Amino acid sequence: MTDTLSPRLRVALVDDEALARAVLREYLERLGDVDIVAECANGFEAVKAVSELRPDLLLLDVQMPKLDGFEVLELVGRDVAVVFITAYDQYALRAFDVHAVDYLLKPFSPERLVEALSRARERLRRGERPPVHELVAAGVRPRGLAGRVLVRDGPRVHVLSAEKIEYIQAQDDYVSYRYEGKDFLKEQTLGQAETSLDPARYVRIHRSYVLNLGFLARVDVDERENRIAVLKDGRRLPVSRSGYARLSSLL
Repeated sequence: MTDTLSPRLRVALVDDEALARAVLREYLERLGDVDIVAECANGFEAVKAVSELRPDLLLLDVQMPKLDGFEVLELVGRDVAVVFITAYDQYALRAFDVHAVDYLLKPFSPERLVEALSRARERLRRGERPPVHELVAAGVRPRGLAGRVLVRDGPRVHVLSAEKIEYIQAQDDYVSYRYEGKDFLKEQTLGQAETSLDPARYVRIHRSYVLNLGFLARVDVDERENRIAVLKDGRRLPVSRSGYARLSSLL
C-alpha cells in the first residue's frame, strides 16, 4: 500500500519501446502519489524533459538508439534522480551494484517498482544523486574510446564528432571543446575528457589543454623560450615541458 503521507513524485518515463512505456504507465497509475509528467521515446526527449519539466525522477531505459541511458545520465548530470531499467546489460548491472544505484531488471513486478520508488524517495529526501562520472565511465568502458562527445545546452544536445574537435581547454569545473569554430562547455574535468578519447590522436600539451594532433601546424618557440603549439587556423596554445615530451613522442 502506498504511503499517503509521502510527497507526490513527479516522474518521467524513458524507453524507446511503446509497450514497455505502456506497462510502466499502467503500474504507476495504480499508485496514488505519482504524477507522470513526461513519456520519452528516446534520450533526446529525456534531456529536453529534464530541462523543461524538472521531474523528480527518471525511470530510464539503458538500451536505446541515438542516446543510451548512460549518455542521458551524462547529459542531465545531477539535475534529476534516476532509476535505470535494463533487460540484460551485465556491464550496467555491475556499475549499478558497485555504486549502489537502483535499477529494475526487465521484466519486473509492480511490487519491485514500488520498492525502487521508495528507495528513490529516500535518496531524494537525503539529497543524494548518482555518482555521474563514475557510472558513465563504468557503463561505457566496453564500447571503447568515444567517437563522439555529447554536450547539453539547455534542452538541446550537441553531438560533436571526436575527430573534428580541435582542442579541449580546462575552465574551472568545465571544459571547453573547440569544434568547427565554436566553443562548447561541458561540466567535466580535463582528465575525464582526455581519457575518453584516442591517445594516439589527442595529447595533453599543457595542464589546461588537450590538443587534436590533426589540427597542429607547427610548434614555435617564443622570446622566453616557451614552446607554442600553432594550429592550422593560426590559434596559439601553450605547451609545457612535459606536454612537449608527450607531443614529441607522437610526432
